[in-house]
Amino acid sequence: MTKIRKPLIFTLCLLPVAAVGGWFTTQMSTASIDEKALETAIQQVGSKEMVMLITMIQTVIYAIVCGFFGYIVADKIGLIRPFRLDKKNTLITLLAGALCGIVLSADAFTFAKWIPELTNSYEASGRFDVPTWIASVLYGGVIEEVMLRLFFMSLLALIGWKLFCRKENAVPEKVLVFSNIIAAALFAAEHLPATIQTFGHLTPMLIFRCFLMNGALGIVFGRLYRKYGIQYAMLAHMLTHIISRTIWLIIF
Repeated sequence: MTKIRKPLIFTLCLLPVAAVGGWFTTQMSTASIDEKALETAIQQVGSKEMVMLITMIQTVIYAIVCGFFGYIVADKIGLIRPFRLDKKNTLITLLAGALCGIVLSADAFTFAKWIPELTNSYEASGRFDVPTWIASVLYGGVIEEVMLRLFFMSLLALIGWKLFCRKENAVPEKVLVFSNIIAAALFAAEHLPATIQTFGHLTPMLIFRCFLMNGALGIVFGRLYRKYGIQYAMLAHMLTHIISRTIWLIIF
């Protein structure tokens, strides 16, 4: 029982974040989804609210599974750190999150010049929209880090350690780096459905942008996770969305 006490407490703390973040993420998605697709979903479950509720429950389930087992795996490979914020590490994380936010916001002035559809997207992002902000901070900043860094990256590191470096007493740095890169690539790929939903199609330029922007940010968050702890990856990810959306709000 003592072995599951800490991962259980961690998972229970995630539940309200997953519920609120999942609800607003669903609200944001249903506002931009194709009307025919939304009507089909409503016909299947009865109402728009039921569609949102089911999607929110899925988010909570993801958080439970990835939070609980991710904590156990991360602890096994030595990546669970005390859940407090050290002053020096926090300052480094805030700087990293701010820089990532600036880089993400710069997308509106770089790729948007080559992808005309992005202009309308950023004009929409420039409007203050409560569901989008809450979804970005809670789902993006917390739940995505739990799924992709705490769970997936840790699991990859554990598998790589046991398969290729089993003679080592601890997970080698090269295994952690490789796991971070793969997790970042998956983080980028996770954004492809949203890209399709936004633009209605995929082009080589859209795919390149998706993997370059999100993959680079994912590597930064993974670096913070393995060096300082998952709470720092969450903090940087949340700040990235806050900074980028604030810049869009000011400019657009």
